[in-house]
Amino acid sequence: RSSWLLLAPLLTPPVPVITGPPCSLCPEGAHRFQWIRNLVPEFGISSSHVKVLSSPAEFYELLKVQIKAAKQRVVMASLYLGTGLLEQELVDCLEETLEKSLQAKGSPDLRVSILLDYTRGSRGRKNSRTMLVPLLQRFPEQVRVSLFHTPNLRGLLRLLIPERFNETIGLQHIKVYLFDDNVILSGANLSDLYFTNRQDRYVLLRDSPEIADFFTELVDAIGDVSLQLQQDDTVQMMEGMVHPYQGDKVAYCEIANRRVMEVINSARTRQELLHAKTFHSSQPGSSLLSQQGSQASGSLKPEPDTWIYPLIQMKPFGIQIDEMVTETLLTEAEQDARIYLTTGYFNLTQAYMDLILGTRAEYQILLASPEVNGFFGAKGVAGAIPAAYVYIEHQFYSEVCYLQQQERVQLQEYSRAGWTFHAKGLWLYLAGSDLPCLTLIGSPNFGYRSVHRDLEAQVAIVTENKALQQQLHQEQEQLYLCSGVVSTSTFEQPNRYVKLWVKLVTPLIKNFF
Repeated sequence: RSSWLLLAPLLTPPVPVITGPPCSLCPEGAHRFQWIRNLVPEFGISSSHVKVLSSPAEFYELLKVQIKAAKQRVVMASLYLGTGLLEQELVDCLEETLEKSLQAKGSPDLRVSILLDYTRGSRGRKNSRTMLVPLLQRFPEQVRVSLFHTPNLRGLLRLLIPERFNETIGLQHIKVYLFDDNVILSGANLSDLYFTNRQDRYVLLRDSPEIADFFTELVDAIGDVSLQLQQDDTVQMMEGMVHPYQGDKVAYCEIANRRVMEVINSARTRQELLHAKTFHSSQPGSSLLSQQGSQASGSLKPEPDTWIYPLIQMKPFGIQIDEMVTETLLTEAEQDARIYLTTGYFNLTQAYMDLILGTRAEYQILLASPEVNGFFGAKGVAGAIPAAYVYIEHQFYSEVCYLQQQERVQLQEYSRAGWTFHAKGLWLYLAGSDLPCLTLIGSPNFGYRSVHRDLEAQVAIVTENKALQQQLHQEQEQLYLCSGVVSTSTFEQPNRYVKLWVKLVTPLIKNFF
């Protein structure tokens, strides 16, 4: 299937259609990916503004430092906020920073916006909502907490499905943490496990106002179609907004699509104008005086060597940008290119599996061994989920062997005593290169849920800079170091035994986890 077919008809009308096969546009090096800007805004930045983090502790400390330093805005989107001491410390940091802002002369500038999932954030008596209500009570003019409720959980279904299980229908899964003009993209939630011993990925984009504005607007747009947490721990929709599960579903999804696509398209237009302006001012005929003036004022930015493309996936709203870009990247990967793909939950869509098995690039796929799966040791039915993942993995491995692709497609299992594994994304190494020029990092897991049920966002980072490529390469190597290669003997181990009922049930429920 060609990238031309993939990229044509699936978005809403305002999004322009690509006018040629992507890789024919700019065939050399990192620039071969500039076709992505036909779908989403392209943000050119200096690689010196990008920092790749490696550990949960580093992520947690950075969150606290950034909250304390924030002056204008704190925007945090996550699945949920945990209820432990580490999470309380984060809330305390927010309170302290808001208090300082309140005491400053004039009206307080700092605004805090938090977006979480309604079902996950409401689980249990002590939950994300009860953690944040005190902030709303103390700073009602400065704090907004939005709780996204999927429009697909409604009516009898909503009444019958119990807590926890209702989270399988659809979630707000985006993870972005933003402080003034600094943005952290990750797959990690705001919970103590993700601050201590649950391995994920994290990237900091420093001094990137345009990117920060984009994600602020995106979170605002989703927040506007979400339930608003009140000071008494009740929720209500904004005035005039269609209700996600009581109102008309089609009308709600159309409004949500329009709000999100407005953000994407307006940012895309802004960046195109900025790109054109920069291009013309850098031409030989442009005014030398204006250039000297810029240099004198210190406002001349270094030439970008790194490009950030936000990829949004919200299938409930008919937005499938991330899916299309990912499929196109897999389709266009040339022979001898290498793709390192990682997911905490190995449950690829059929389309992704077909592309991996049917294209020419080499694949090394990193996934969680049963012991580091987030559901390992869980009570009740959830305790069988790691076995279901083993069964899915075994089926895929058998298909690889049947097609005699073992040399080209290799599975590796992450294993680390006392840790769980939640990292997701990919690194793309062009043929003949020892360093990656592109990575995808964010919330999607490449599974059915990510593509069809949940709200997801990640960024494609494309770079020509060797130092940043080295950072990304080291990140990849560090994760893969804790892994072992999967072989036939892997599935003969006693801990890989899958009960018959799990085998029978897995095909029926695999689209829900």
